[in-house]
Order: sequence, then C-alpha cells, then structure tokens
Amino acid sequence: MEPEVQLVNLSRKKGERLSKPSWLKVRAPGSPEYLETREVVKNLKLHTVCEEARCPNIGECWSHHTATFMIMGDLCTRRCNFCSVKKGTSETLQPLDALEPYRTGIAVKKLGLEHIVITSVDRDDIPDFGSCHFAKTVEMIHKHAPKCKVEVLIGDMRGDYNHLKTILDARLDVLNHNIETVPRLYKRVRPYSGYIRSLMLLGAAKEMYPNVLTKSGIMIGLGESREEVLQVMDDFRYHKIDIMTIGQYLRPSEKQMPVKEFVTPEQFEEYRQIGLEKGFRYIESGPLVRSSYHAWKHSR
Repeated sequence: MEPEVQLVNLSRKKGERLSKPSWLKVRAPGSPEYLETREVVKNLKLHTVCEEARCPNIGECWSHHTATFMIMGDLCTRRCNFCSVKKGTSETLQPLDALEPYRTGIAVKKLGLEHIVITSVDRDDIPDFGSCHFAKTVEMIHKHAPKCKVEVLIGDMRGDYNHLKTILDARLDVLNHNIETVPRLYKRVRPYSGYIRSLMLLGAAKEMYPNVLTKSGIMIGLGESREEVLQVMDDFRYHKIDIMTIGQYLRPSEKQMPVKEFVTPEQFEEYRQIGLEKGFRYIESGPLVRSSYHAWKHSR
C-alpha cells in the first residue's frame, strides 16, 4: 500500500497569517563566515540569489563560504508567480555590466570556494539571453580559481540550443535548469515558460556534452499530487537528468502564490528514496532544499 502524503492543516481565518511548522524554522544568520561572505559580495558589487530570493538557507551556506551568484543584474523580464526577484521593464533594465564576470571570478578566489553556482535573472531583452555573459563569467572563474567546480543555473534560452552550446562550451561541471513544478500547474506558476521546452533543453545539453552533469528541481506544496511528482521524476530520467532537487515552496511575500500545503520531512525522504530507485545519481529532497543547497555534494 502506498503511504499517504502527510500534510499540515492550513485551514485558517481570512487574513490570519500562516505559521510555519517547526521543521521550517531556521536561525537568523550572523556567523563570522556569513558576515565575511556578505562583505565580499557587497564590496565587489555582486548580487546573490540567496538574498534576492530570500533563501532560508542563507545562514548555513554563507557560513560555509558558499553562495549562488546572480549575474546580469537584479531585474527579471519574466513574471513567475512564485518568485520575489524584482521585475524589469524596458525603462528600468540596464545593459549588462562588462566587468561583472571579472568581479565574480575575483569573489570566488577571495572566498576560496570549491564549488560555485552561477545563476541569473531572465533577460529576454538581450538577443542571446545573456549566454555569452554566462560563458565569460565561467571563463573568469576558471582563470582566477582553477580548482573550483562550476555549476550554472540557467533560464530556458527560449529553447535556442545555439545559446545553450555557448554556455556549455565554457567547460562546466553541472548544467542546471529548474522545471519548478508539475505540468498541470505550469500556466499558473510559470506562465511565460514551458514544461516540454525545459525538459528538451536539459536533454539537448546531455546530448551535446554527455560528461556534464545535468540537474533540475521542483518545488512542492503548490497543490500537486504525489502521482504528479513521480511522473516528473520519470520525465527527468527519460531525458537523462542526473541530479534532482525537491524542496518546499515558501511564499516570499504576499505578492506571490500562497502555500497550499506543507509536506512533512518523512514524505520528502520517501521521494528521495524513490528517486534513487529510479536511477538518479543524486537526489536532494527536504523541506528547506533549494536548487543550490549542498550543491558541492552533487558533483562528487
């Protein structure tokens, strides 16, 4: 008999603020290592998705001198309904900073990182969607921190495999692109993206560079069913995705979609076990898991 998904009761009066269960509460950051990382990021005028997306793991990760740098500015051209990154318009979007790749390489060197994740906002206003900027950033990391493994978390490039290849040619260890949710919820969660397009992008990356690890992740707690999560796993394996992450969706602010349910740690563990049985090289599944959480373990 299949185990039932144990959910936290979310019934509440109108206007009442939802309290997180105990397993989702984390300590406020403040360690010396965290403060040092913050200082390096600030001094080099860089952005991190840790801050922009209000990640609950920022204290833990920054304490280990690990951060996910977000290049190409802090304004995004997409309108995903789960994300708190600021939205850009033709009036507010700025040209790419030509020195940002260099400063990112210096930051990786200063922090002594062994594994770095580089992501970005979506910049659909740029002809190559920022692929050359990604490639230059990876090159600068190789130059200034040659022993550091490089993972990139990219957008869908509107399905353009030439731009995907530009990034892959820069010599990556991990190519990550998040699916985010199950197909049924796509129009509501990611109205300007496509489930099939994203899957095919990951499949194309594996065909171009078989030795590069491919990775993707989803959030749960948006109203998906257990069967839908398992189907996503099967779709991932069909497209030869090596690594999967599964985490609890947490509403960044009142402007984003509400949480439908809080899934228990036990159910996350069940998903992890099922994923391993389905053949994933590594699967990170837990309430606080985000795409780059424990990323340094995924490419070992």
